[in-house]
Amino acid sequence: MRISPPTLVVAFSLLVVATGAQADGDAEREVLARLSHEITALAPLIDEAEAQADQDARIRFHYDWLRQDLDRVRLGIAEHLSAPRNQPREIEPLRGDYRQ
Repeated sequence: MRISPPTLVVAFSLLVVATGAQADGDAEREVLARLSHEITALAPLIDEAEAQADQDARIRFHYDWLRQDLDRVRLGIAEHLSAPRNQPREIEPLRGDYRQ
């Protein structure tokens, strides 16, 4: 059985694409891990901003809501990184509004 050159080209192209997709997935996972680390590193800045906040202001920023949303995002990233690939999951909505 002889395989035609166009068939070999297609097979090689699929192999390259599949290998590249795996590499891209690994790169994505690395960036997501760094993003999770950066979210964790925001905690001292949030604490500092909260300490500087005007406690008598009529409209106040809810730092606890911000922390909850950032924790939710960080945990979502962690779940994605630790879960088997191609597993769907339910995502809770973010609050998004931090003023009251």
